[in-house]
Amino acid sequence: MAVGVASVYTYDVYKTKRATQTPAANTAQVAPAPSQFDRRWGQPSAGSPPPSRPSSYRCDGRTHCSQMRSCAEATYFIQHCPNTKMDGDRDGVPCENQWCS
Repeated sequence: MAVGVASVYTYDVYKTKRATQTPAANTAQVAPAPSQFDRRWGQPSAGSPPPSRPSSYRCDGRTHCSQMRSCAEATYFIQHCPNTKMDGDRDGVPCENQWCS
């Protein structure tokens, strides 16, 4: 008997909650609210790139490998600065004989 009463009460609560919810007209435009149990909420997803930090490098007219101090610096220059002459074989890796072997 107690099981029957509990079942009726549970169904009544379910029906009441369901009746008070308003259906969204277009669910594609409505973002779901984060769950209080979702610990990943507010964290970057696994597929997103890490937040970029400001670079200490800046385009200052240097164009050759002999003017660079590291592979990271040379890579920054070929990706962000115009008219660099550090990737002779155009494979995306600068200064292969000096810094980025």
